[in-house]
Parts: sequence; structure tokens; C-alpha cells
Amino acid sequence: MDRADDAGVYKINDELALIQTLDFFTPIVDDPYWFGQIAAANALSDIYAMGGIPKTAMNIVAFPIKQMDIGILRQILQGGIDKLKEASVALVGGHSVEDQELKYGLSVTGFIHPREVLIKSGLIPGDHLVLTKPLGTGIINTAVKGGLAGPEVVEKVTRLMASLNRQAAEIMKRYTVHACTDITGFGLLGHMAEMASGSGCSVLLKSSCVPILPEAMEYAAIGLVPGGAHKNRKFREPMVVMDPAIDDIMRDILYDPQTSGGLLICIKASDVAPLISDLHKNQIVAADIGAILLDRSENIRVVP
Repeated sequence: MDRADDAGVYKINDELALIQTLDFFTPIVDDPYWFGQIAAANALSDIYAMGGIPKTAMNIVAFPIKQMDIGILRQILQGGIDKLKEASVALVGGHSVEDQELKYGLSVTGFIHPREVLIKSGLIPGDHLVLTKPLGTGIINTAVKGGLAGPEVVEKVTRLMASLNRQAAEIMKRYTVHACTDITGFGLLGHMAEMASGSGCSVLLKSSCVPILPEAMEYAAIGLVPGGAHKNRKFREPMVVMDPAIDDIMRDILYDPQTSGGLLICIKASDVAPLISDLHKNQIVAADIGAILLDRSENIRVVP
């Protein structure tokens, strides 16, 4: 409990530890089936970020049975089941309650060797940071809720959020990785701040290298920024040294809360190019977005 890692780890013996996590939220897309897929992918992601293999899951459901047709819940659960099957994870149960607001997610248990656990604060000066999904889902979802995003954009962002981090996690195990996390509600800068805190290092973020959904740039330019981005900024701004050349649009995207975002991998410098090449060969977005600095101020320096 002394640090903000993505999941809990319980050592069974010298060869096996359990990784446990849970995550659930209200719908972020209109389609029930895709909501189930996204919620499942999001919950599984914490296991991947810790370096583990998810094995079992249990549903967490809050459903307004008096206001919604039970068929909607069936579609949500089917979406979750299908995503679990894709990840080779067994659904072993769950729990539901009646609630005025629909919520869905899962608790997930994974396996890992105790010596292979990846924590957030394992940063080493000279390492680089690789990001495996583009940013901008929070801003685009805000546009979707406002009825300003077309069907092609909706489908694009939905499929991105529903995509597993499984393959990226498998590929990174081939290399010397010292720390990892997944980018979700705290945004890129928020999760970077968690990595820097307590590490004795600082982070250099090259904003021009960060992969971003182009539609997010367009929507941010007209002010479609979710409230969560402003909360993230208020909370983490004391740790961030923002170059004056960074404009407001880029700043908002770096704080934008993501749903089921990519992995942020801290890797040995000599392994960066081979890792990115491997990820690209498997059609996974990947970019070298920064480096770890020997600077005990534990801040994030954002440059163009």
C-alpha cells in the first residue's frame, strides 16, 4: 500500500504470485456489446501492465432493472465474455446489484513469477519510454456525447478502446523492461507522475513524439475537453515543467483521461528500436516518447 501500482500482488511461493485488480465504470459508448468489450479490455490491462498473465475474472454489475430492458445487460455481458475469450481468460462468476445507474466491469486475477513483477517506480536513468496506443479517447468521447463525432470516428475510437494490451505485453517481455503502467483515467502526465514519484528520477517527455488521434486535436481546438482533464492538470501540475512552446491543445491532450489506453513501457535504451520494430510488425502503434533523467526532483519536463 506504500505506492500506487496498477494491481495488488500476493506471493504464493518462490515461483508463483497472484496479481489482482478490479475496474468498473458507467457506459462510455452507446452500444451495449461494445461497452462490455471495452470494460473487459480495460480491466485486463492492469494485469498486463504488471507483467502478468490474466487467468480468471468475475463480473461486477450494477443495473437499473426497472428502467432498462434486461436484453441490454445480456449484450454487455456477452461483450465482456467475448473479450475474455480473446484473452484466454476464464469467467468464474460475479455479482450484480440493482442500481439507478448502469455500471459494469470485472475483477481479474493473473499469474506471475515473483521476480518478474513490473512496478511503476522502477525507472532507471538513461532508459526510454515507449507508448503503445495513441492519446485522445477522452476528448473524442466528449465529442461523441455532444453529437459532434461522425460514425467513422465513433467506430475508430470504440475499436481502439476495446483492443487488448495482451500482444504488446507479450512482446515487451522479450526485452529489458524496468517499469510499466497503462494509461487510463489520470492521463499520460498523471500516470507518468505516478512513475516518477518515489523513483528518485525525473522524466523528459517529447510531446512531438507522442502518438495522438488526429480527431482529438480537432476537438480539443474547439474546447471539447472533458472535466477529468482539468482535474488531472490541477492535481499534477506542480510536478510538471511545461515548455512555453507547448500550446493549450497539446497540454489538454497530455492530461486527457483515457479509457483502456496503451502501455507506457520503461525500457533499456538499446532495446527501444527493436521493441518498436516488433510492435509495428504486429500492427501495434508504438513510439519512443521520452527518457528517464538522473534528477531527484522527480518532475516531468515537457518539451516540443
